[in-house]
Amino acid sequence: MFNPFIRRAPENFLTREQIADVQRGRRGFLATALATAAGAAAAQAPAGAGDPAILNLPGHSKSLGQAVAARGYGLPSTWEKNLQRRESPGLTRVSQASVSFCPLQGLFGIITPSGLHFERHHQGWWDIDPSQHRLMINGSDDKMLKRPMVFTMDELMRLPPVSRMHFIECGANTGMEWGNVSVPTVQYTHGMLSCSEFTGVPLRTLLEMCGADFKRGKFVLGEGADGSGMTRTIPMSLVMSGEVLVAWGQNGEMLRPENGYPLRLVVPGVQGVSWIKYLRRIELGDMPYGTKDETVHYIDLMPDGQHRQYTSIQEVKSVITSPSGGQMLLDKGFTNITGLAWSGRGAIRKVDVSVDGGRNWRPARLESPVLSKCLTRFNCDWSWDGKPALLMSRATDDTGQIQPNYAELRRVRGTRSIYHNNAIQTWLVEESGEVKNVQLS
Repeated sequence: MFNPFIRRAPENFLTREQIADVQRGRRGFLATALATAAGAAAAQAPAGAGDPAILNLPGHSKSLGQAVAARGYGLPSTWEKNLQRRESPGLTRVSQASVSFCPLQGLFGIITPSGLHFERHHQGWWDIDPSQHRLMINGSDDKMLKRPMVFTMDELMRLPPVSRMHFIECGANTGMEWGNVSVPTVQYTHGMLSCSEFTGVPLRTLLEMCGADFKRGKFVLGEGADGSGMTRTIPMSLVMSGEVLVAWGQNGEMLRPENGYPLRLVVPGVQGVSWIKYLRRIELGDMPYGTKDETVHYIDLMPDGQHRQYTSIQEVKSVITSPSGGQMLLDKGFTNITGLAWSGRGAIRKVDVSVDGGRNWRPARLESPVLSKCLTRFNCDWSWDGKPALLMSRATDDTGQIQPNYAELRRVRGTRSIYHNNAIQTWLVEESGEVKNVQLS
């Protein structure tokens, strides 16, 4: 079986002179034979393999490095400075109400570094003094709660915490691709997606402390403290599951200001706009609140012109992150196809990969851990023959939902929508090795 990682060694033959070396002694033979083999190997080795610099120790191998804790907070290597969140030019009128996209193409595993977590702001971000921040919990009438309460950050953080890993995806992720190909790379097609370990207290616990009437209370309203007046309705069924968190921690440290410091809602499986940042109030009510960001924004425009509301669940979805748009395959042979899969309804059950535009599919490997409402990393072996290829991934979750292609999705949703595009992504690998974003009808 062909193994792409094994390079065949050059064949070596003894000359008359080498035979004479053998007769003169073992040491002379070894010296000559090794020199000959090294020369032959260098002639057939890849460019750079014979670089004499490998024999010269660099400065960092001969001297002291920087002192321990020279930087009080660790930063990435300067050689990785190009891996950044990036804003799409012209996406919004002002940057305070815009998006920075996560560089999915450069990440490994499933956890997004906090400094690369995508951003979506409606009126900019704030670095709020936690000692002054408060969370109020009240009811829409006097019978909803026995004890309306106001919590300080210290009071919240003294409660028993839980930590869970979940993805967060903006409802508009991939929204620019509804009608046709609009952007070149996976950072811009799918980069309003991240995954973190969040730490906090279940919202249900706080409502129980307040004496909530769970028979009367069917919904909760989350309200943020930023100037956009962000408010969202959340069904009580999600709260009662214990999954919804009032969180202060992210990836082992406090939330970053861009991600809602010092307090935010975590609503697993639901579009990111419901994960209220700078959380300051929770209200218990008996009906949906119909706020501006759930009646005018974050709604689905259907083909007949009607708007569909409260479609918050992020449906099963996947994307190949490498090879992906903007990248280049440098040579034929083995390459690993890798990507991410997720579902707002549960865990990923399987991911299939196609290299011929969906004519044939084969199962990818799901890398552990595979968790509910969390990103799942998949990998698939592929040997590229140098011919054009169409790379696709198709995810299935544990409820049986299967990721649709564009034709299937557009038959139901049309082409004029913005939100909740979970169609299969296609990457074209050209003969040159260049990878481009394409859509198959």
